[in-house]
Amino acid sequence: MLILASNSTTRAEILKGAGIEFIQNGVDFDEDSLPYKIPKDFVYYATKGKLETAVRGLGLEIPILVADTVVTANGEILRKAKDKDDARKILELQSGNKVSIITCMIYKSKEKEFLNLAVTDYLFEKFDEVELEDYLKTDEWRGKAGACMVEGFCQRYIKKVVGYESTAMGLCVENLLEFI
Repeated sequence: MLILASNSTTRAEILKGAGIEFIQNGVDFDEDSLPYKIPKDFVYYATKGKLETAVRGLGLEIPILVADTVVTANGEILRKAKDKDDARKILELQSGNKVSIITCMIYKSKEKEFLNLAVTDYLFEKFDEVELEDYLKTDEWRGKAGACMVEGFCQRYIKKVVGYESTAMGLCVENLLEFI
């Protein structure tokens, strides 16, 4: 049993699918306050901040799992889009490009701490402009790092994948299972 200190329904589904028992209890951490521009630095410090917040608020009676994910293209962090125009810009950077999805997770109990930083790279074909506009109308991009989910709109444009799909979805469950 562990506490998933995240509000992500996708992370919860990953844990359920792996047969890991958990209680979901999200924490509030202000990622926008972080000054880091290098994607791996950003995701690491965001995860550390979430862990510190979770431990302060929840304690360690039950082990805690926190995670953060960033989407990058051309070395630029592609955060959650603020509006439809921002989502379009973010998706256009990914179209026909290599996109890296970096997930950092930390499992912490009273006795142990496991930190994992994993990367999954996608090579995307160029997005069809009409389909992109149709996708933007759905609002499915809201709240998604990089304005997209690889199991959603972007899926049909994937030419090549290097890494675990679970990493791209926000939690490298393969590495977590090896640890626990």
